[in-house]
Amino acid sequence: MSHIIEKVKDAVGLGHDTVEMAGRKVHTTGYGLMGLTWKAQPQPAAESIATMKAALESGANLWNGGELYGTPERNSLHLLREYFAQYPGDADKVVICIKGGLKKGQLVPDGSMENTRRSIDECLAVMDNKKLDLWEAARVDPNTPIEITMRAANEYIKAGKLGGISLSECSADTIRRAAKEVKISAVEVELSLWETSIFTNGVAQACAELKIPIVAYSPLGRGFLTGQIKSLDDIPKDDIRRHLPRFQPEHFEQNLQLVHEIEKLATKKGCTPGQVATAWVKAQGRKPGNPVIVPIPGASSPGRVKENMVDVSLSSEELHEIDELLKSVQISGGRYGNAGGSLEFGNSPPLQE
Repeated sequence: MSHIIEKVKDAVGLGHDTVEMAGRKVHTTGYGLMGLTWKAQPQPAAESIATMKAALESGANLWNGGELYGTPERNSLHLLREYFAQYPGDADKVVICIKGGLKKGQLVPDGSMENTRRSIDECLAVMDNKKLDLWEAARVDPNTPIEITMRAANEYIKAGKLGGISLSECSADTIRRAAKEVKISAVEVELSLWETSIFTNGVAQACAELKIPIVAYSPLGRGFLTGQIKSLDDIPKDDIRRHLPRFQPEHFEQNLQLVHEIEKLATKKGCTPGQVATAWVKAQGRKPGNPVIVPIPGASSPGRVKENMVDVSLSSEELHEIDELLKSVQISGGRYGNAGGSLEFGNSPPLQE
């Protein structure tokens, strides 16, 4: 199975590129499933399935979900099973990446061989043993060498049950160590106009050297960069964002400065702020020395999916303008609270053999 990252023009000649992950070609904008099931009150499954169908019809064939996105009884996997029961012909059209590797029912990483096997086995079972394209270690276990996790997951590739292995929220050292054990098909990290750490902490460099594509989660800053959130009142009471530092009152107004400037550029271009934000993320993947980057914006309605899939082109002058803006605007607050923050760009202990 070829794992070479490849850029090719799409069939309709629009100049869109595709990227290869685990031997499958995916559009350079994917689709994040998290918001469909990881809510106190998820929307009806029929609405989610309609949105997923719109994503595929719009070209987004890389779908990123997780066994942690919801409960053990109801998460991305269950929704995917329902989708493919309704649209069985789409099973070969979609490239599925599922984050797992946490303790069952907990937001605690467990990269042990036993739990890695449990995670993959349960993902396969819920999906009625449909081969998974990518299984992803959702976080790096600080107590288990990454080599152990990779070896356990690699058993499923050898058995033909898994197409590839991905990492998430990992350090450059983790990427390099994992890549010595198995072929890493993708690395998922947060990347957006208000989160650019991978370009200074070595993650982007490691992925570029190893020819690993980056999957950019939260490319719209958890919705903040769309311009639709002007105050905390615009966020539902039970929304997880109300607990994240950057959305707190002491940081909120400071962070809005970036949004206001992006809105001005979007108005001049005749597009939405979110489209500018996504275009900027994709443009970073075309810079010399950077890896290919695939953003995976989430959406819970067909209209929002279609908006996210509009491919806006930014000129070199506009990219320079945005780069200068990012130098002048200070983003306030961390990405996660204390528990989640301790797992950002995670490392694991050295392997003792």
